Amino acid sequence: MPFSDFEIIYSYTRAQALDDGVLVDISAAAREYGFKLPTAVTDNLFHGHVVPPEGLEGEGQSVEGRLHDLLSLAMIAARRGMNHNRVEFEVLFLMRPGGREKVTVILHVGPGDQGEAVLTLMLPGDE
Repeated sequence: MPFSDFEIIYSYTRAQALDDGVLVDISAAAREYGFKLPTAVTDNLFHGHVVPPEGLEGEGQSVEGRLHDLLSLAMIAARRGMNHNRVEFEVLFLMRPGGREKVTVILHVGPGDQGEAVLTLMLPGDE
């Protein structure tokens, strides 16, 4: 294994990122859409798009509904990219009354803290 004899100066684990809020665990919701891996979204994606902006209360927007849209499209993308560890897809989010924003989302399957497969949904630049 390359670099196995190097001293680790610092590491930041997925568990720490979840504890710190850098990642938001959505595993329970993701299971309802067929995902079997532990699933998290980045703070930027969650608070910037999944949580509805102020002013949309009367527009039928909710975290649950926006998460539904995200996870439904993520499952389609996951099926399309079965043999890849990274797939991009687009989601339309209502960001102000009458104003939608098309957002590119990255679905990435990678190793967790113990080498297990985990899934992360993120915005470009969140990597």
